[in-house]
Amino acid sequence: MNKNQAQGAVKNLAGKIQEEAGKLVGNPEQQAKGLQKQVSGKAEQMLGNAKEVVKDAREAVKHAAKHPA
Repeated sequence: MNKNQAQGAVKNLAGKIQEEAGKLVGNPEQQAKGLQKQVSGKAEQMLGNAKEVVKDAREAVKHAAKHPA
């Protein structure tokens, strides 16, 4: 897990909490802010996932270069 994946997960969770808190107190603005945080968190997680894919591909290329078939 990289930094973006971790931060995205935290933002997503915080957004869910904020959304539910907004529902409990009847505050649609807080609900909307919570949903916005969730979207931001999920986007950051996706960025982290993409970085991991690139990192894994880079390592696979290096390995293949060192150990040709």
